[in-house]
Amino acid sequence: QVQLRESGGGLVQAGGSLRLSCAVSGSISSRYVMGWFRQAPGKEREFAAAIGWIGGGTYYVDSVKGRFTISRDNAKNTVYLQMNSLKPEDTAVYYCAAAFGGTVRSMTWQSPDTWGQGTQVTVSS
Repeated sequence: QVQLRESGGGLVQAGGSLRLSCAVSGSISSRYVMGWFRQAPGKEREFAAAIGWIGGGTYYVDSVKGRFTISRDNAKNTVYLQMNSLKPEDTAVYYCAAAFGGTVRSMTWQSPDTWGQGTQVTVSS
């Protein structure tokens, strides 16, 4: 079983940057795909970015392309989401997620197996 714990959220002004971290523990394997989702107030949770635990490339929702970068450090068992040029509409609770099998693209529609507890990101205008 995989456990996830996010950190790094906070309050930032529009145009600023934040880096979220997701510490991964448990029995993770090369068949896992890792992702970041977000849920804004009054809205449904949405996919933001995905990366394969071993290879598999990356994939982003259009609204964050060119501003967010997902990466991983397998030695540290950590997945990151570097967020630059933040906008007020990026305000949300950000969740780390893990899905067994699938691809970075299928992360957009398949329900992950494991979720973190979430971390709040607030972007002020």
